Amino acid sequence: MYEERASSLDGAVVWRNEPGPGPGLPVLPDGCMDLMWSDGRLLVAGPDTRAHPSDGTGASYTGLRFAPGTAPAFFGVPAHELRDVRVELAGLWPAGRVRAMAARVTAAPDRAAALEAVALRYAADGPRPDPLLRAVVQRLDAGGTVAATADAVGLGARQLHRRSLDAFGYGPKTLARVLRLQRALTLVRAGTSHAEAALAAGCADQAHLAREMRDLTGLTLGRYAELAAGSASANRETPAPSGSSTIA
Repeated sequence: MYEERASSLDGAVVWRNEPGPGPGLPVLPDGCMDLMWSDGRLLVAGPDTRAHPSDGTGASYTGLRFAPGTAPAFFGVPAHELRDVRVELAGLWPAGRVRAMAARVTAAPDRAAALEAVALRYAADGPRPDPLLRAVVQRLDAGGTVAATADAVGLGARQLHRRSLDAFGYGPKTLARVLRLQRALTLVRAGTSHAEAALAAGCADQAHLAREMRDLTGLTLGRYAELAAGSASANRETPAPSGSSTIA
């Protein structure tokens, strides 16, 4: 069973995933990074460039999903260094601090609230996310081109690419494709046909959306629909959104 809610941390989402009888959904690229608790450990999920399969262990996860571009300021690590990997937070921060944080979350009756509180505390003392990067995400998510976005935020193409690697883990063109795919999948999950979702999200046609799905996830639209339907049927719950980090 997967559930999520908006966090008090600006732009973030608090989520929880409990194992169920159905197949686990793969995690699809969404431009985000996550801080996660599982089995007494604190983990970091870096930005994905491909579908990440469910771990299949039946473990419970509690997580905080940061808005695109905001996690590197929190973790103190450029996003491209964590691309497509899951690491222990203790590999990035002092081990003693992480042990204390993990113990607090583990002992809490509401682990999601405890994880959020821990993150809020450290975010308050850390550097603030760059507002320019938020503008980049907003413009690309609205369907703007990379060139127009660079002009709008006052950066050259090379500057935007370099800052995007640090903030998102990949360049602005890849981020634009990821955000467009997520827009389309959101519509599909709401019942919109593939053809209509493709056009509404900014793809040329359904075939374009199908190619993007294969290129960015390794899955077909039909296969993902099968996995989502199987998960929903087995758990009698709405399946996890494509980008949620239900992984190890």
